[in-house]
Amino acid sequence: MVRSSIRSSRTRSIDNQRRIHANDRAFNAQFRYANNYIKTSKYTILTFLPLNLFEQFQRLANFYFLCLLVLQMIPAISSLTPVTTALPLIGVLGLTAIKDAYDDFQRHMSDSHVNNRKSQAVRNGRLVQERWSAVQVGDIIRMDNDQFVAADILLLTSSEPNGLCYIETAELDGETNLKCRQCLPETAEMGQNEALISEFDGEIICEVPNNLLNKFEGQLMWKNKQYPLDNDKILLRGCVIRNTHWCYGVVVFAGKDTKLMQNSGKTKFKRTSIDRLLNFLIIGIVFFLLSVCLFCMVACGIWESLVGQYFQTFLPWDTLVPSEPLGGATITALLVFFSYAIVLNTVVPISLYVSVEVIRFVQSFLINWDEQMYSEKTGTSAKARTTTLNEELGQVEYIFSDKTGTLTQNIMTFNKCSIAGRSYGDVVDKQTGEVIEITDEVDSLDFSFNPNYEPEFKFYDKTLLDAVQKNDPECQNFFRLLALCHTVMSDDRDGNLEYQAQSPDEAALVSAARNFGFVFKERTPNSITIEAIGRREVYELLCILDFNNVRKRMSVILRKDGQLRLYCKGADNVIYERLKPGNEEMKHKTQEHLNKFAGEGLRTLCCAYRDLDEVFFNNWKQRHQEAALSLDGRDELLDAIYEEIERDMILVGVTAIEDKLQDGVPQTIANLMLAGMKIWVLTGDKQETAINVGYSCQLLTDEMVDVFIVDASSYDEVQQQLLKFRDNIKIVNTFQPRTPEGNQLGASNGVVDISDHSIGTSTPPQPSHPPAVSVVTFSTNLMYRGGSLDGGMDETSAEFAIVINGHSLVHCLHPQLERLFLDVVLQCKAVICCRATPLQKALVVELIKKNRHAVTLAIGDGANDVSMIKAAHIGVGISGEEGMQAVLASDYSIAQFRFLERLLLVHGRWSYYRMCNFLRYFFNKNFGFTLCHFWYAFFCGFSAQTVFDPMYISVYNLFYTSLPVLAVGIFDQDVSDKNSILYPQLYKPGHYNLFFNKKEFFRSALQGCYISLVLFFIPFGTYYDALSPDGQVLSDYMLLCSAVAAILVIINTAQIALDTSYWTVFNHITTWGSLAFYFIMDYFYNYVMGGIYVGSLTKAITEATFWFTTVLTVTISVVPVLAWRFYFTDVFPTLSDRVRLKQRMAQMRSRQSQDVLRTPSARRARRSIRSGYAFAHQEGFGRLITSGKIMKKLPNTDFSFQLPGIGKFNINSGTNQVSKNTGSVTPSQESNSSARAPIQDLDTINL
Repeated sequence: MVRSSIRSSRTRSIDNQRRIHANDRAFNAQFRYANNYIKTSKYTILTFLPLNLFEQFQRLANFYFLCLLVLQMIPAISSLTPVTTALPLIGVLGLTAIKDAYDDFQRHMSDSHVNNRKSQAVRNGRLVQERWSAVQVGDIIRMDNDQFVAADILLLTSSEPNGLCYIETAELDGETNLKCRQCLPETAEMGQNEALISEFDGEIICEVPNNLLNKFEGQLMWKNKQYPLDNDKILLRGCVIRNTHWCYGVVVFAGKDTKLMQNSGKTKFKRTSIDRLLNFLIIGIVFFLLSVCLFCMVACGIWESLVGQYFQTFLPWDTLVPSEPLGGATITALLVFFSYAIVLNTVVPISLYVSVEVIRFVQSFLINWDEQMYSEKTGTSAKARTTTLNEELGQVEYIFSDKTGTLTQNIMTFNKCSIAGRSYGDVVDKQTGEVIEITDEVDSLDFSFNPNYEPEFKFYDKTLLDAVQKNDPECQNFFRLLALCHTVMSDDRDGNLEYQAQSPDEAALVSAARNFGFVFKERTPNSITIEAIGRREVYELLCILDFNNVRKRMSVILRKDGQLRLYCKGADNVIYERLKPGNEEMKHKTQEHLNKFAGEGLRTLCCAYRDLDEVFFNNWKQRHQEAALSLDGRDELLDAIYEEIERDMILVGVTAIEDKLQDGVPQTIANLMLAGMKIWVLTGDKQETAINVGYSCQLLTDEMVDVFIVDASSYDEVQQQLLKFRDNIKIVNTFQPRTPEGNQLGASNGVVDISDHSIGTSTPPQPSHPPAVSVVTFSTNLMYRGGSLDGGMDETSAEFAIVINGHSLVHCLHPQLERLFLDVVLQCKAVICCRATPLQKALVVELIKKNRHAVTLAIGDGANDVSMIKAAHIGVGISGEEGMQAVLASDYSIAQFRFLERLLLVHGRWSYYRMCNFLRYFFNKNFGFTLCHFWYAFFCGFSAQTVFDPMYISVYNLFYTSLPVLAVGIFDQDVSDKNSILYPQLYKPGHYNLFFNKKEFFRSALQGCYISLVLFFIPFGTYYDALSPDGQVLSDYMLLCSAVAAILVIINTAQIALDTSYWTVFNHITTWGSLAFYFIMDYFYNYVMGGIYVGSLTKAITEATFWFTTVLTVTISVVPVLAWRFYFTDVFPTLSDRVRLKQRMAQMRSRQSQDVLRTPSARRARRSIRSGYAFAHQEGFGRLITSGKIMKKLPNTDFSFQLPGIGKFNINSGTNQVSKNTGSVTPSQESNSSARAPIQDLDTINL
């Protein structure tokens, strides 16, 4: 018993860990670890046919036609040849298989490209080239600078001092700032001695494969010693080696076991909501068909037993039928059941699916060929990588977007600044005194006088450069601070000075100082050297007070010429609280500039300094060392010590960095939100950065009542925060006054308080100012026929936003908390999830898919977005700077985020509108065509005799009526592309399936039934006992059938002509050409090929009776439908009707009135007083600098001491929130803020 329990516990421990011997393939092979071969394709040559057919026959229509084909092969019950079903079915299966094979071939090519990348593996003391796919767990491989990491690797040694290695993790978390990894000192001693490395025989015991990007636990057993391993020693697949000449590592996880692939998700078979609806409708139609067949079977049995048995000489029963009357009638009725199942099968013709695939295929080419979605900068056009989801683009309700590389360019530029109360950066027109908008046409300043300038640096305000060149002390002090207060490393490459920055923010600030003449040259653990206006200055570095998420600031303490000075930069509210009293005028002006910069979406930092006394500093230094060496509460003690010295500072100025948005992002987001779409930003970036970009792109606005922040670390705290936010929303919606239209009268400025971290942060609603400018609007009543646009929406009239941190999101996605989480987020207009892992992004998408049953779209540009793209109904990849992984996993690819507006509002809406029009018309014409057989059954003894010629039945959907409806499905448009974007609310019917749903299907079916009644009984009554003027008998079966067939084609042509909103040359050719083709084909078939209906149609059209009957039948069929449409268009016009009428009126007047069709401006200033602080920096680099570990060489210096700043990095500690400035300054409203009217009123028209 004891032995079994020990054995089971040992088994469990083995299951929860993996053991790896370096350079020992034989040992590692016994565990059958995954190799490094990557497979994202679905099929192989052997599995393609069975798997693809299995997938296709999951579509009920394909299975239905397969059963029908089997029935048609039985001669006793079939009156039609099996070819009529076999050829279309084989065509549909073949076309779909070719398309699927092509898509999978592209995936195979992508896999092959990745698997055949070259890597260098250590074999027997030398390097050999290996394909990525050949790398196995336990192998030691070499990676050079700027190379991708092939697998998850334990770092052994590197070219950098102390075993450091710099990596970029953009494809994992979207961040392009460098991260540092460090190997064990014991393994770092091997250097690049391949003989020693090939003899490395360490045993790694670590965790099993998982998807946690920021966690790794394990240990290394080597030379009878045990070394702990953590995430800082691991290089993950998808990372890129930066600023490191070479490094070696042992493969820990390979292929599908790597953390990148664990986060990638599975490729899923995606189908549109219309596909799912068609499957449901086909089941209903089949039951309807069976009911009609059952009725005909019973009626046939009754007729045969009462009447038919007496006419066997004229109509003999089949040889299979017994001669006994009752039994014969029963068997005949059973056979008739199957005969009618075949005759009436055209109610769901196979050509429906052929047409649907053709329409989708051509629509995909229209997307590919759209020149307005072509990026000249990259030479990239939009591409539909799938042909099955086009109409789903017109029904998107939730958009999940990455931030870095998708909304932003991830390029930080020094845009503006404020120094000593004076703002710099705006270019003012000397004649008008107005600020000039900076475009590509505006010339930037010439910095070529500076030998260290960077040609790509651009700044436009000459007053700042003049001030620096005139030795303005305030400006020089400002740039000297930027050149000294940072953790940037310098590197001389081929005579060029290059910077290695941990964050793009710091790189932008140090670069700005460099170009203005204050060049950071080099650093040692205890000195910083700069060149200030050509003069070399060396400062003794005494201490770095490192940045972290709680402090929101960093400081350096320097000594030069016996003078001690502390330089500090950080969030405005943090710095203002620590300023020395006095100089209120400068603080007031700087605060105004801060508000202005934040209002423009710029990322701001405040800069300050303090001169220190030597005695005070020495005393402080002693206490700092004691706190740094403390084992209990070291972080808290250090924060308290930092507080003592970072006070009574003097304000120097403010920096304003622009995190450049992609072109047109604010405009695109504004229009998509007007179209009723909810936009969620899921990013791996930090909270302040995500919030700042949210304001920049107008996802967050100052009109919002509140911006909630969920940042708790435990389940109970997250639950408490969500409950508080839900109660806040209820209070606001219950007590806040509303306008008659339902819009909020009051809205807060969106400021988020940081006073209480434990229970969440929010601000109470505050009254806001009314809009300064009104926009001409025409109507607020936007009701669409078939349902209100407001029905079933969870949106409240008050606008809220919520920001969720990654560690809190773990608890929000817990099954017991997800309902509360949904209750809160679904009432928010904007949702931002920061620090989210790739898997969390996918889980958020799945949560909405599962609970909202709404169409979701995910858009991203990096490998960290692949799982989200695969999880959403529609995946859109941006061919950006982070590789092509997102594009290869996507359904559609575009070059920039702004093209998403046209992809959805134009192509998506048109595709949905066209497909719905096509389906309504198709079911209408086929019910009208098929049910003629049913009405004729009452006059032919329910014998399954057809009304139409078998040839006509075979080609009716293929030739006579397919092309006009295909033209509608491909080219039709109710409004132009320009108006589709000008009036985004035209998109909303797609959210509620208003254009095609069960109700619309029943309307089409009933209209088809009505047309079949009119079509059969009017000609039947006309030709019943009819005579020509010369006495010839016209009551002939074939003549009646030919007349009904011709009138049916004419009715269909009239209907499609009335249903076409946008006529092209193709529409004219297909519509009128199909009508002419029918008469030509009928004559050719009957006269040339010897059809049995020869002469029938010729005889019919020579008589006035036919033309009178045609006019009467067409009129009675079409006029009620026209009257119905005219009534609703006149009394209950939709927005589409109004815009279409406006288009026609504009064409008639031959002039455009676009002055009242304004859309929101792409950029506007905000009135709020909020922080623009966002700094993508992380704690830890200060410790590396002052400890000397990061230095390549330590020069001999005369400095007597150094004081390292010691801090512990914890990503979950503290919170980062946008906050209200709480200084003694009373900020004023900006006078130059460009007010804008509410965008929700822009899209209503009343003519």
